[in-house]
Amino acid sequence: MAKITLSLIKADIGSIGGHIKPSSKLIESICSFLKKQAKGVFLDFYVGFTGDDIAILSVHKKGPLNEKVHKICWDAFKKGTEIAKAQGLYGAGQDLLKEAFAGNVKGMGPAVAEIEFEERPAEPFLIFAADKTDPGAFNLPLYLSFADPMNTPGLILSPIIKKGFRFRIIDVSYTKADKIIELEAPEDLYDLAALLRDTERFVIEGIFSRATGEQVVSVSTTRLHNIAGKYVGKDDPVMIVRTQKNFPATGEILASFSIAHYVAGFMRGSHIGPLIPVKKNSPISYFDGPPQVSCLAFCVKRGKLTEPADAFDHPYWEWVRDEAARKAQEIRRQGFFGPAMLPMSELEYTGVVETLNELEKKFKIRKKK
Repeated sequence: MAKITLSLIKADIGSIGGHIKPSSKLIESICSFLKKQAKGVFLDFYVGFTGDDIAILSVHKKGPLNEKVHKICWDAFKKGTEIAKAQGLYGAGQDLLKEAFAGNVKGMGPAVAEIEFEERPAEPFLIFAADKTDPGAFNLPLYLSFADPMNTPGLILSPIIKKGFRFRIIDVSYTKADKIIELEAPEDLYDLAALLRDTERFVIEGIFSRATGEQVVSVSTTRLHNIAGKYVGKDDPVMIVRTQKNFPATGEILASFSIAHYVAGFMRGSHIGPLIPVKKNSPISYFDGPPQVSCLAFCVKRGKLTEPADAFDHPYWEWVRDEAARKAQEIRRQGFFGPAMLPMSELEYTGVVETLNELEKKFKIRKKK
């Protein structure tokens, strides 16, 4: 059976009223463009948004990093940017950091996650899209989902899943090339934890089944400040997760997001806030946040997608959202102080560095008596 590829590409190209949501006309322009330009390349596609970011999910047989696929999505975002500028939307073309297309959109601003595989008889998968946070936000949920039997009983109950998973981790602070390491669970569990706690530097890029060798997870790892050299917005990652049978169940993957764990992001991308699971096409609101993640479930058959099921549209997640709101309010009471704001290693791309440089000139060495 021929392999198919899922490509999930997301970008912020304009929003109503600041960082709220893209306009209907902007979404319509991208859908209209894809219907015309993607014929013969895409087998199917879906367009949605999370906060002020628009995501394009495509199904095709071209493989990852295919120039035609990426160029179509890039051109769709460029077309949408024209509409955003015409409407006076905020941040028009914000995530399109390069002028000339260079073969694929990795390193050009948009977030990219892709998986190539042979379709199973039933092929369920999830797409996650986060806004106002960075790629390390997925580290903890993925650790819990693929390495912790307290969250995922399949690691005990399934003889296939019990064989464990291989984690591919990238050092996103190294910009000369892709610097990666592969660790296996459960043998490397403690080493895995040691890396994944540093979400600003070490990020899960992919997860693979040790039983079958298949890729199960793909995460975008773009750091926008590494491309632009300054703060231009948070990275807003996307992720594809295949589920069921030889992989963790959909419910096991979703359960790991019920913590609403604290992540980097929020206002000006410079604070800490809970990652709140939201319904599809949810806007951004309080303090340019909170950091949020949506999840849509699909099945695919012979390259054709079902309609999406909104995984976080359930009464249980209302309770989680209430808890996340409480956590957000509690840490915001601390304002700029201490762990409520990111460490200086992350703030060095913001204007606070200029302030500190000016203040440094005013310091004096006290003379000993």
